[in-house]
Amino acid sequence: MSQQESMLVVSAHAADFVWRAGGAVALAASRGDRVTVLCLSYGERGESASAWRAGKTLEEIKAQRRGEAESAAAALGAAIEFLDAGDYPLRETDELVDRIVGVYREVNPSVVLTHTLADPYNGDHPAAGQMALRARVLAQAIGYPAPGEPIGAPPVFLFEPHQPEMCGFKPEVLLDITPVFDAKRKAMECMGAQQHLWEYYTDLARRRGTQLRRNAGPNLGLPSNTMGEAYMRVFPHVTDRLN
Repeated sequence: MSQQESMLVVSAHAADFVWRAGGAVALAASRGDRVTVLCLSYGERGESASAWRAGKTLEEIKAQRRGEAESAAAALGAAIEFLDAGDYPLRETDELVDRIVGVYREVNPSVVLTHTLADPYNGDHPAAGQMALRARVLAQAIGYPAPGEPIGAPPVFLFEPHQPEMCGFKPEVLLDITPVFDAKRKAMECMGAQQHLWEYYTDLARRRGTQLRRNAGPNLGLPSNTMGEAYMRVFPHVTDRLN
């Protein structure tokens, strides 16, 4: 029996993984892979405007965002963990990186998804991406003092930011999420604090699906309603065949 594949998604805020990688998460879960979402913060200060306007307290907002993210992860078939590291700003510390290393060694991921390393609109996103990369390296080091065994070198994919042109994002990898888009939409609708993004990311999936069909060529016969997500690679793709 082959070893179970595993995916680790490092998300700055409680909703980021839903908008940007919900399809990838649902696809992996549908194959029987183990999927773990690691939320570094709840997005309680910077991404919960409607809750603040409603007069909720900080702790009430954290609880709301946690509940939304847990429901979304369940809709996608993933496990979810929260580090409650705070947002706006999300600051890197040795302690936080060490906690992320511990998750790497626990999950031993076959693949990692996280944020782009530049985002002039939201510094929390590249902070999370940088910490994800640093922790990946440390988790490989046999001498690093963290529980568990050193991991290998999983490939890392950066998911699409909200304003890709401003973040240097290029859609190098187009993922067909058509079979699981209903699950992604259900997960998006769990994020009640950011309802304005439901249609935005549905439309984006349609646009990436159109690009996917065009780049796949006519022989695959992909349907006109193909839905997609876009990613960039951090490390080289290793293969014995160019196709």
